[in-house]
Amino acid sequence: MQGNVMATKDAYYLPHKASWPIVGSIGLTTLVVGFANYLNGSSIGGTLMVLGAGILIFMLAGWFGAVINESISGLYNQQVDSSFRMGMIWFITSEVFFFGAFFGALYYARIYAVPWLAGEGSFASGATADLWQGFQAIWPTNGPGHVGGEFEPMEAWGVPALNTLILLTSGGTVTWAHWGLLANNRGQLIKGLIATVALGFLFVILQGFEYHEAYTEMGLTLGSGIYGSTFFMLTGFHGLHVTIGAIILTVVLIRSIRGHFSPEHHFAFEAAAWYWHFVDVVWLGLFVFVYWL
Repeated sequence: MQGNVMATKDAYYLPHKASWPIVGSIGLTTLVVGFANYLNGSSIGGTLMVLGAGILIFMLAGWFGAVINESISGLYNQQVDSSFRMGMIWFITSEVFFFGAFFGALYYARIYAVPWLAGEGSFASGATADLWQGFQAIWPTNGPGHVGGEFEPMEAWGVPALNTLILLTSGGTVTWAHWGLLANNRGQLIKGLIATVALGFLFVILQGFEYHEAYTEMGLTLGSGIYGSTFFMLTGFHGLHVTIGAIILTVVLIRSIRGHFSPEHHFAFEAAAWYWHFVDVVWLGLFVFVYWL
């Protein structure tokens, strides 16, 4: 199907040629090369990173803008909608495995590695116990010899508990917005999205305060042994996903204000909502296994 032909119910949609993938590849390559140079102390590293990030943002705006224009122009049919849904399902599945790897690392370190280093467990040998004499199998730990210095573990019943309430509430507001869309109540849709976006960015701001306190007052850093590294890897990547999700919902909000969605056609909203609910579920796992237990 040509790009200027309206989609029919049973026609197979053939996308037109696009230059955005190569633009994205150039931006990503520039960003990675800049980061590598930055780590090696090169003065050009920071400049390349900013340039690469700018190219990526330009690509995302252009590519997503093209897809939005195609959608509102009526070029997409049910076959395209099904393809989008399957793509989003597989994307979220990949994200599940992504976080599963980090949760697995936390589980292995806490349940197996730490006891083995102390000579405990059926798989620990005398040689293993002799690696670090006096090592205690306690959690949280920053390793033998107090790798990275002393630190204080994060408490669950402060900012983390508040952020849990914020994310759970945001899951309710995005669902309320979806109900408004299905009922063709654009006011409810917009209000629900505004609340969700505000709660999402509030979560990120509070996490920033939490990180500042951890680094400056509690001595907890990425270098504080296995506890510090797993804590910041899990919560940091989750915070990145919340930021991305809030940006996506902001775009959906702008489109809703412009009247782009209808009760029958609103996959972009559904995809953003799926992603947001996934972020909520991951945080519940983080709160329980990283902060609480």
